[in-house]
Amino acid sequence: VQIVESGGGLVQAGGSLRLSCVASGFSLSREGVSWYRQTPGKGRDFVAGIDRTGNTAYIDSVQGRFIVSRDNAKNTVYLQMNSLKVEDTAEYSCRTTFGGTQYWGQGTQVTVSS
Repeated sequence: VQIVESGGGLVQAGGSLRLSCVASGFSLSREGVSWYRQTPGKGRDFVAGIDRTGNTAYIDSVQGRFIVSRDNAKNTVYLQMNSLKVEDTAEYSCRTTFGGTQYWGQGTQVTVSS
C-alpha cells in the first residue's frame, strides 16, 4: 500500500503544473485525499482536499487558481495549479487514510521563478 506523487518541477510565475497522486494496493475512490505543502524550516500546511463524494476544499490563497480532482479509473487524484506565484514554491505531498492508517507520499518539489 503506497501513494506516490509526481508532476513537480520548475515553472515561471504565471505558469501551470499538474501534480498527480497515484495509489497502489487500495482504491483511492473510497478515500478522501488532501494535498499539503512544506517549505524549509516550516511544517506541512494543508492546501486542498477532495472527499469521497468529490467535494473539494481549498485554502484562501489558492482558491480560484488550484483545482483538485480525481480519476477513479486511474486511481489518481490531481492538483491542477494555475497562475502560479513565487510563494507557491514548496514540496507538495498528498495524504490519505486507508484501513485506519495514514499514508503520505514522498513529495514532489514545485519551484516557481519570478
